[in-house]
Amino acid sequence: MTGGSQNGPVLFCFDGSDGAREAMRAAGKLITRPVDAVVLTVWETIATRLALAGAFAAGITAGGADLDTEEESYARSVAEEGALRASEHGYTASPLIKESFEGIPRAILEAADDLSARLIVCGQRGRGALRSTLLGSVSHTLASHTRRPILIAPEHPVGHD
Repeated sequence: MTGGSQNGPVLFCFDGSDGAREAMRAAGKLITRPVDAVVLTVWETIATRLALAGAFAAGITAGGADLDTEEESYARSVAEEGALRASEHGYTASPLIKESFEGIPRAILEAADDLSARLIVCGQRGRGALRSTLLGSVSHTLASHTRRPILIAPEHPVGHD
């Protein structure tokens, strides 16, 4: 992966969670605006989720396609909400959805490369040691594998207990 461009957009990883919203607020305190931003929401088909979890997806047929269409539509609405929120924070923001085939962190890193993102911004959910060990952490994986600057904001900043 290549390093970040000083002219590329800020890439917000946005899933609609409090952590993603807090990351957007935190970045707003650190980044001089106006600046272009892309608000990315990653989605996965049911079959992809099962495959990544190590499950066998033989029973998924037409009903799965309906669920996948709903998942994609939901991702689009979340990205659009995120772009609206980013605009309220002073960014020139556009929504983007990306289907993940090999895990959410990889999809984010691919999008960052495609956009020549200057910065990746994401929240940290704090799943706890056991869940993070078993399920992995998007923010940890991003920090471990990107060559771009990254801002990982805690879901509950200091002073908000």
